[in-house]
Amino acid sequence: MKLVIVESPTKCTTIKRYLGDNYEVMASLGHIRDLATSGKGGLGVDVEHNFMPSYKVNKDKVHVVRELINAKNKSDEVILATDPDREGEAIAWHLSQVLNLDPNKTKRLEFHEITRESINEAMSHPRTIDSDLVSSQETRRILDRIIGFKLSTLTYKKIRSRSAGRVQSVTLKMICDHDREIRQFVSEEYWNILASSLIADRQFNLVFTGKNGKSITIHNQQEVEEILNSLPSDLTVIKVDKDIRVKESKEPFTTSTLQQEAFSRLKFKTSKTQSVAQALYEGINVDGEHMGLITYMRTDSTKLSNTFQERAKNFITETYGAEYIGNAKHSQPKGITQDAHEAIRPSSNHRTPESVKKYLTTDQYNLYKLIYNRALASLMKPKKEEVLTIVLDGNGYTFKLELSHTIFKGYEIIYSEPDDNKDFKGKFPEVNVGNKYPLIEKKGEQKFTQAPAHYSEAKLVKLMEEVGIGRPSTYASTIDILRKRKYVDNAAGILTITEQGEKTVDLLTQYFPDIVDVKYTAQMEKKLDDIAEGNESRLNILDNFYYPFIQEVKDAGEKIKIDTHVLIDENCPICGSPLAIKEGKNGKFIGCSNYPSCSYVKKDIKPEPVKTGENCPVCGSPLVERIDKKGHKFVACSNYPKCTYIPQTNKDNIDSKKIVKKCPKCDGGLIRKKGKFGYFLGCSNYPTCTYMEKISKKKRN
Repeated sequence: MKLVIVESPTKCTTIKRYLGDNYEVMASLGHIRDLATSGKGGLGVDVEHNFMPSYKVNKDKVHVVRELINAKNKSDEVILATDPDREGEAIAWHLSQVLNLDPNKTKRLEFHEITRESINEAMSHPRTIDSDLVSSQETRRILDRIIGFKLSTLTYKKIRSRSAGRVQSVTLKMICDHDREIRQFVSEEYWNILASSLIADRQFNLVFTGKNGKSITIHNQQEVEEILNSLPSDLTVIKVDKDIRVKESKEPFTTSTLQQEAFSRLKFKTSKTQSVAQALYEGINVDGEHMGLITYMRTDSTKLSNTFQERAKNFITETYGAEYIGNAKHSQPKGITQDAHEAIRPSSNHRTPESVKKYLTTDQYNLYKLIYNRALASLMKPKKEEVLTIVLDGNGYTFKLELSHTIFKGYEIIYSEPDDNKDFKGKFPEVNVGNKYPLIEKKGEQKFTQAPAHYSEAKLVKLMEEVGIGRPSTYASTIDILRKRKYVDNAAGILTITEQGEKTVDLLTQYFPDIVDVKYTAQMEKKLDDIAEGNESRLNILDNFYYPFIQEVKDAGEKIKIDTHVLIDENCPICGSPLAIKEGKNGKFIGCSNYPSCSYVKKDIKPEPVKTGENCPVCGSPLVERIDKKGHKFVACSNYPKCTYIPQTNKDNIDSKKIVKKCPKCDGGLIRKKGKFGYFLGCSNYPTCTYMEKISKKKRN
């Protein structure tokens, strides 16, 4: 019996069915070990001895490791089949360590889709664990631990920010800088010219393009009036062009572009996109058979395998015709290590979205359809449009009319863009240079420049990819941790910086400028990629980073004062430390700045009620102004609850529309109230008048 270890339990049944009864397939459930929190500074790293890491089995994986060891002892061979990326390679290496396997001899399977063909191909061509890739991941983890532990301890102690990190902090600064740009934006007035003309008995809206062939900006209404008064009653055609416009299809999805498109079209947050894609990759039960529907969803490659391309082109020919076959699109990603992977694509061309729709949830179907159609469209010919462009002139002012219609759908037959399907209906009008057409409408439209929009999750992921920070596996988790730390608000996928987020950015920018510098972080990512390629030393990177960084932490710890801008002019009655305004899960409160050594929290003190100058006619105590739960002022006896007198003048505060009828016992009105047994009618002069009535069933309805 041979033991195959994968990461996710959902793969086990499918892979075992493909491999047969001579194989046992078990799951590690992701990472089984992580850096310990022992040693100097709790880093789990022996800095003095070449940054030697100390690993510990995760508490929630102790039973998993025990089961794997028992299975290994009963097996003739152990084969590692973790995910095909840097993290998967590290998991395979950790498994080899806890199971006492030789990493240079143990078989390592690499497959990018869970299909019989892919699994069998991987079994036929196993490799061993890539030590350079493991070293790259280990260096990344050590850097993240050092930065995370040291910075998080400092930021929490000084400003109560719960974490800072290598990727999350520079990402947070990108959001912060953009939000500040939005706040500082000064709107400026400008005007548009709206015009329409009657051409070949049809009214067309024209686009104002400027004067004498040059674009102009119209700043105010006076300038608009000058232009409108200068326009003649007829416009003259000065240019007519008829051309063919070719629009190529887009490349198949990477992790980043899938997250962007899923947000744009399906309104999925990045974490939801990854979760749904993970389920499609690991497999869905289709007609009694568990099968993976897409390839691995963490990739920055746009490449498609030759096998897939051949199958896809055959499918396109059979379904749409040979005239739709185009060329594959592929661009070199920023990170070189992931390009051995494929783009995200369907595992089978013939498993169309409609054929598996009944086996999928709505979210799974929509995302699968997006992935399926995009992959096939990338191999199809471009869309072709015939475009008619007409330029008209009126006393030097120019207008443009552009009409288009599709003459060959190309890829759009399966994957249309949001701006597609705007074809001009009917034949193009016959227009020649020199023709004159009446200007039937002209007016100015006042506009104001708009501040940039806040980053969406998809836009932020795109920026992270463009500048080279983070990797496909970290985009969603980075955004999620910023939300959990309350550094950003995330409403429907739109990100805005919080007060605590700005405070964190300001501290890091002042004392750790490299950590929040995009170029520095991108260079670090490149160095980690170089380790994976065998072109860089982990020790060199860690040495060059650690010692200057630790000195920066030490210096900052001495210079930064604890929450100086939120301290109040009052000391803690328990320990004497300054009290500070803090942010808790229920909002702001005042507590001791010496927390956790002192946990004093100041209770809210209600202001003394204001006396009216009159006394209660019942008990003689002063009457005072109070505020009810809804914020309304009323007058009552200061001896409450012993005396419940409330002047009848309070009835003026009651909306007359709420009065159902007059009270039969006093001059008050009966209003609908809610008690512990339901609604009833009670007097508005309560407690002076305690009259009440039940609400009949008819009135309730």
